[in-house]
Amino acid sequence: MKRIISAFRSLVLLTCLLLSSGTFAKKDLVKIAVEIEAEGKMLYCLEQASWHGTDLFMEKYTYSDNIGGYFSYIDQDTPKCIFISKTSIPEVIGTIIFNKDFDLQQAKVIMSGRALTSTEQDIFELRKAAIHAIETEAFEMHYFNNTNPNIIPVIQGKERKVYILTGPKNPGVVIFGNDYLLNFDEKNVFKSAKQLHQNIIPVEYEEGVVTTISAHNHNPETGDFMTATDICTLMLYGDIAGWKQHYVISKKYFNIWNVENRKLLILPKEMMNKILKDIDK
Repeated sequence: MKRIISAFRSLVLLTCLLLSSGTFAKKDLVKIAVEIEAEGKMLYCLEQASWHGTDLFMEKYTYSDNIGGYFSYIDQDTPKCIFISKTSIPEVIGTIIFNKDFDLQQAKVIMSGRALTSTEQDIFELRKAAIHAIETEAFEMHYFNNTNPNIIPVIQGKERKVYILTGPKNPGVVIFGNDYLLNFDEKNVFKSAKQLHQNIIPVEYEEGVVTTISAHNHNPETGDFMTATDICTLMLYGDIAGWKQHYVISKKYFNIWNVENRKLLILPKEMMNKILKDIDK
């Protein structure tokens, strides 16, 4: 472990030099990392809003049979979670509004009913379309004991997509993989689905124990780089698990996520191997 930690420190120093010299320009790993990081942080924001929104809403709402679903979205940089009624014409029965830091003391819980906005209606219909695709087995989705699928609808411009993450029911484990990306057209008609990881990867942790390095591997079918869903999962669970850095190791690259500063670093695998050899000398 000390060898890996020393390697990581050397990587950070070497990367600073490489970035300043333009060595990464050929593959543009910095740009790739920034794009993946941004998508992952967006998913994390939506999941955080849903996590906390559910807790705050259920503290005040006692008619659980009337809940027809919920989802989160970002309204001009403001995370919101809304709950929808089961009535023939669905309406919003609860709105929870967060600040960027998810300070729960500052969260606004609005329990008055209202009509859905046009944006909310679009996301609600997209979520229904995803559930329909799952129920009709429009694509092959795997299920595992002690897990829950989390549905995250996203509308960005003309792009309509739904991420499905697998979350653990039990403490002491972080789940990577068994995640999907569904694509829909502008009328919410299902177009395609991609299984982001080709397997499920449970990584156990011991509560209260700090682990400097945790890791999982990507096979060629999953791809070279950490996925946005990996980053979302690490932001949700990394602190809880007591991790400092998490590595995703693929055939060609080392992907390094710093849990504390929430930054992604991608390095060619041969560079990491060279540093490890240098440390051994």
